[in-house]
Amino acid sequence: MRHKTKPFHYIIIYAIVLFFVAISVYPVLRVITISLRPGDNLLTRSLRIIPEDATFENYIKLFTNEPFLLWVRNSVLVTITVTIIGVVLASMAGYAFSRHKFPGRKLGLHSLLITQMFPATMLLLPLYIMISKLGLINSFLGLIIMYSATALPFCIWLMKGYYDTIPPSLEEAANVDGASKFTAFYKVILPLAAPALVIAALFSFMTAWNEYIIAAQVLWYEDMFTIPLGLKSFQGNMTTEWGLYAAGAIVISIPVVALFLFLSKWLVSGLTLGSVKE
Repeated sequence: MRHKTKPFHYIIIYAIVLFFVAISVYPVLRVITISLRPGDNLLTRSLRIIPEDATFENYIKLFTNEPFLLWVRNSVLVTITVTIIGVVLASMAGYAFSRHKFPGRKLGLHSLLITQMFPATMLLLPLYIMISKLGLINSFLGLIIMYSATALPFCIWLMKGYYDTIPPSLEEAANVDGASKFTAFYKVILPLAAPALVIAALFSFMTAWNEYIIAAQVLWYEDMFTIPLGLKSFQGNMTTEWGLYAAGAIVISIPVVALFLFLSKWLVSGLTLGSVKE
């Protein structure tokens, strides 16, 4: 009886998974369809994924008639900087919170946790005031600071929690062999914390790559627009260039998908398993 019901359970599970996969994939397919339609046609009665009159006209216009490459350059500059800051600072701050006892440690951890209880939009006004007083409005530096302040609390907590799972005896063994504390951290702990570092990098990357609200408050000039601001400019008061909008959305999603595929092998925890012999 058990052998008869087990395949049935698998069929139900697979059906549920395929259902949610279809729900997730269908909007992406519709965006691809819109990007291949001539003109700015948003709605149609046809359910074809590849329309009969499909054309790459919107993609050609995106790269030739619009400053899309400039927006990409700006986004890459901001995103890479935020990712580096997030990974470097979170890796060191998380290690300090995990391994060392110092005055204000609990207060610092609780403060970082409290910031995660509020939506980012609630922090927009105080961050904007601080950036304005520093004279960093309409500058990439101001945007980088705001993005880093948004991403760092989560990344620090993530790294701190992962460092807690790494046995301190590994560092002690390295110190016995003559390694300094920094050398033990750099050559022993960081390689073992690769999964957490990858997640921190992805979170920092996504924080800067897709964000619109903060960028819209900080950057005002079109030559400084990031990709979300640039795509928003296709939407006017009277009409929206849906073809360009969809083509741009597809193009900017490619780096995110490629990054996830490239880093997928590190997105598995438990690299410290078996590192300490009992």
